[in-house]
Order: sequence, then C-alpha cells, then structure tokens
Amino acid sequence: MTSAASTLDTMAPATASGKLRLALVTLAIVAVAELIGPVQFSVGPGKVALLPMLWALLIAAVWGIAQRRVPGVVRVAPAQQSFAGGLLNAGLLLFVVKLGLTVGAALPQVKQAGWALLFQEFGHALGTLALGLPLALLLGIKREAVGATFSVGREGNLVIIGEKYGMASPEGRGVLAEYITGTVLGALFIAVLAGFIASLHIFDPRSLAMGAGVGSGSLMAAALGAIAAQQPAEMLPQLTAIAAASNLLTTVVGFYFTLFLSLPLCSWLYGKLEPVLGRLSKRGAQGASDTGAMPQGTQAGLPSHGGAMPMRDTFIAWAVVGGGVLIGNSLTYKVPMLVSLEGMAAVVAIALVVEGIKRLVPRLPMVLVLSVVATVVGIPGLFPFSDALIALTAKLNFLAFTTPVLALAGFSVAKDLPVFRQLGWRIVVVSLTATAGTFLGATVIAEFFH
Repeated sequence: MTSAASTLDTMAPATASGKLRLALVTLAIVAVAELIGPVQFSVGPGKVALLPMLWALLIAAVWGIAQRRVPGVVRVAPAQQSFAGGLLNAGLLLFVVKLGLTVGAALPQVKQAGWALLFQEFGHALGTLALGLPLALLLGIKREAVGATFSVGREGNLVIIGEKYGMASPEGRGVLAEYITGTVLGALFIAVLAGFIASLHIFDPRSLAMGAGVGSGSLMAAALGAIAAQQPAEMLPQLTAIAAASNLLTTVVGFYFTLFLSLPLCSWLYGKLEPVLGRLSKRGAQGASDTGAMPQGTQAGLPSHGGAMPMRDTFIAWAVVGGGVLIGNSLTYKVPMLVSLEGMAAVVAIALVVEGIKRLVPRLPMVLVLSVVATVVGIPGLFPFSDALIALTAKLNFLAFTTPVLALAGFSVAKDLPVFRQLGWRIVVVSLTATAGTFLGATVIAEFFH
C-alpha cells in the first residue's frame, strides 16, 4: 500500500501552493549553501573541494528523501520533486544564456583553442568505452555493457539505443542505468573527480575545461565549478567560454559521434573482448540478469526531465534560478542585488525572445538556437547594444548560476532513488567509470594541444 500511495503521489500534479513551497524552499537552500561556502580537504596528493553548488545538491536531495519527516509547511513531496525536474530543464535555459554570452565575449580565446576543441571530442566520444567497457566485462556484465558505456547516456543517447535495440533490450537497460546513475550521482561524482584532478596540477586548466563539456548542462556546471574554484579569478571567463563551447560541440556533434562512431565501435569491441575478459569474471555465464536488469515497468520510472512546460511554469523556473543567482551573487561575490537584477533582466529577455520563437516554430532545437543567439549578441561591438549587454551580464558570476540549478537537480533526483536502488551495484560502478572516462579522455586529448 505504501508503494502504491507513493506512486500515486508522484503521478499527481503539483498544486499552486506546492509549486510556491518548492520555489521558496529551493531559494532557502541556495542561501544556506552559499553561507556554508566552499570546503576543501586533502585526499592523498590532491584536494577535494565541496562548493556551494554541491551543498545545495546534497541538502535538496536529503530534504526530498526525508520528505515524510519534514514539517508540512516546508515539505517537498514527490509531486513537487517531479515538478522540480521540469523547472530544472527550464532553469537551465538561463544558464545556457550566460554561457553563450561568455563565449561571445571571449571568442578570441575560444578561437585560440582551435584544433584542441575539435579533437577533444574524440575523447568525449571514446573515453566512456575505453574505461567502462573492460571494467563492465570484468564484472560479468553482458550486453548491458554496450548501452552503459558507449556514451554518458543522456537523452539523445536514450533515443539512439531505443531506435536501434529497443528500451526493453539488454542495451536499453544498460543506457537506462547510465542515465539514472548520471542523474542521481553524476553531478556530485564529476565535481569531486574534476576538483581532485585539478588539484594535482598535471593538466592545463583549459584542457580540464574542455573535458568538463560532457554534453550535460548540470554535469558541466558541476565539473567547471570545481575546476574554476582552484584557478585565478581572471581565468574564469576564459575557462567558462571554453567549457561552454566544448559542451555545445558535444551536445550537437557528439550525437553523431556516438551514433556513427562510438556505438558501432563499442558493439564491435564487446564481441572481441567479452570472450576474453568475460572468462575472468567470477560471474562468468551467470549473465547480467541481476546487474542492471530492471523489473518490468521500470521504464515508467525514467526520470521525467523533458517535455515542454506551460509558460507560467517556465517563469517559475526562471524566478527560482534568477533569485538564486541574486542570492549567491550578493552573499558570496558581494555584488549588490540591484546590479545583479539588471543583468538577470537582460538574461531573461534573451531567453524570453528565443522561447517565443520556439513556441512559434516547435521543431527548432531550443538549446542550440539559444546558445547561438546568446553567443552572437555577446560578441563585443557586433551590435549597438552588445557592449552594454556584456557589461551588465559580466556582473553575474558563473558559479552563482550553478547553485540554484543543482538545488533543483537535488530535488529532482530524490524521487528516482527507488529506481536507482533496483540497479545492481556493478552497473552503477561501470556507469560512473564511463562518466570519468569521457571527462578524462577529452582532457588528455586536449592536453596535447596545450
């Protein structure tokens, strides 16, 4: 009965009061996270940095998981947690605008990246299977390994596997496991990993920034935040521009890389390596039925972070992210709220224009168009208003955007933990290794050019 009630709660739409409660609690968590501030500790030769965005992610996730023990006035129930996933998608649009404006303003530095930016994409496309596939086979995982290691398993990769194999196939279960693992643990994992690697000072920061562009806005934000926190403040615009350009390239070109390169290669390598590495596994012919094979109906539990939102809900998302930026900019970066408000108004105006175009032409790829528009209007001197726009939005610190975004991500993933528990630990380890592979692969290739 409890499980059925929980399912009904998740399916029920969020009420107006519930949406308001989610918005206010999220902003309160952002304020707490910014007040805690960054915390660093050593692990062997390197350091791990826990930034405000990670505190926000952890606090929101725990708040959502413990919702039955939280007083009703501040409770974020499963319906609101599900709604947070939609807010996350809409809120990321403001994040994309900020990235686009940063790329436009720093276009000379992005141009200098040149061939490094192009070739590092091979690292993003192939790094996942280079580390993840052998490990998966050593752990006894079968065809699920192909779906879990050919990419980082974001929405576009679900489509690729669904079309080629079907989501009920072993490959479908594998990519779904990668998707859920990345959704629940990805931001936390890559932030800790990127911060630790950056602290070793073995890679150029620009290489690390390229590695951060894994094709997911929230993962890129988490990785770049951890990297930038250990670099001089004057490097932040350049690193942000490079990471944003890399992320855009991975999102657009990476889809074709995975479709025509990494998936066929991963499937071919599986056929060659499984007879050898599979024998080394103690699990042997036992198969992968308990390592990522999810019960019937699990696909219904796929995190619902997509789909168009009503405009009023989009405004709620922008209010939450914009309000979080004002709070973080004021508490951590000491920028007066009125100054930040002017910059946020400009960011929202750009997003609103592109959102209006998208509503008129539904088939337009929203993130791509928004990135291009924000980049073009942010090029110094290109339009009469470009320099003024750059000056306004430059006062908005990039890291201030990441805290409210990851707070929403924390609430969004809390509802997915029951599905997450159904995944075998082996497939979870493989999925995180694949995420590490795409970051490290792109970083290593980019390093050859620096």
